[in-house]
Amino acid sequence: MIASVRGVVAGLSPESAVIEVGGVGLAVHCAPGTLAGLRVGATARLATSLVVREDSLTLYGFADDDAKQLFELLQTASGVGPRLAQAVLAVHSPDVVRKAIASGDTGTLTRVPGIGKKGAERLVLELRDRIGPVPVGPDGAAGVTGGAWPEQVRQALTGLGWTAAQAEQAVAAVAETVDDEVPPVPVLLKQAIRLLGRTR
Repeated sequence: MIASVRGVVAGLSPESAVIEVGGVGLAVHCAPGTLAGLRVGATARLATSLVVREDSLTLYGFADDDAKQLFELLQTASGVGPRLAQAVLAVHSPDVVRKAIASGDTGTLTRVPGIGKKGAERLVLELRDRIGPVPVGPDGAAGVTGGAWPEQVRQALTGLGWTAAQAEQAVAAVAETVDDEVPPVPVLLKQAIRLLGRTR
């Protein structure tokens, strides 16, 4: 079990980072919010969870241990694999996920691509008693789907090598397509990368 990695960030892509540890480059799958905090050439520490399959070993990385623990807990629910668990944490902060499950807020959970009404109800039913302490406060209901997405996308783009001006331009273009219902950050990031791909 690889519980965490610390090393120099050797490379970044839209879905993963390469962390060099002792001369070995480890590919770590991360959500956009985690990738946004990394910079090539800088030292980083990621909490990690190793998912073992018959044909693969996949390392998932998180900015802190709290997100990692929630990632592993989500997978104990029926029908939830590592990709879906990571999608939940890409759309919402751990605090928002815990509050939604504890309060039975299926509307918040269904904002995650791949989770429908029945899936959200199943998460609430199976995890409500095991979700742990739920934060209370004005920020409790605010996920990354609200006003925080432009900054997350901007940071992720600059981390991937685009200039601040290019990132700003792409975020502005994506913002024009966003209505009241804000799509998940990974969807917005891919849209921004597509736009920048045309201008490179």
